Amino acid sequence: MNRKEKILLYGSNIWNFADGMFGPLIAVFTERIGGSILDVSWAWAIYLIVTGICVILVGRYSDHHNKEKIMIFGYGLTALFTFGYLLVETPFHLFIIQAGLGFALALCNPTWYALYDKYSSQKSAGLAWGLADGEAKILTGIAIIIGGFIAKTFSFETLFIIMGSFQVIATLYQMQILKNR
Repeated sequence: MNRKEKILLYGSNIWNFADGMFGPLIAVFTERIGGSILDVSWAWAIYLIVTGICVILVGRYSDHHNKEKIMIFGYGLTALFTFGYLLVETPFHLFIIQAGLGFALALCNPTWYALYDKYSSQKSAGLAWGLADGEAKILTGIAIIIGGFIAKTFSFETLFIIMGSFQVIATLYQMQILKNR
């Protein structure tokens, strides 16, 4: 693996771990802020629809602009919106955070995929993509268990602070890709 491929993979792993900590707990959190099953559905739908629309737009935009900077900005926004969960008191607040996270993810995903494809070795492309997908799923699975333990033992606030902190670390780690060597 070359240096930039490792940065993308390891930074993504840190981010996936942080993101995975919340996973299915969004349903419990939504109930705690007075939401219903329908509110969970709306929150998830808003996230996916905003992400889907913005991924297409950002993908096109990134073809003509610096993908590394767009990706890093997305990582930073993800951390900011994750910390935003600390301010959520109603389902409407949750919808705003979910929309923000959808936009932030749209900045990260198409640019990350394009950069990972660019920097990974074509001789072992199957392994490179296998590592990216497999490690993400393994870390997300582990993170879900840890996130549930943190939320049950401490609080959702503690969970959001830990998640956001990991996402800041992922952002700082990904910033290394801007260095030319």
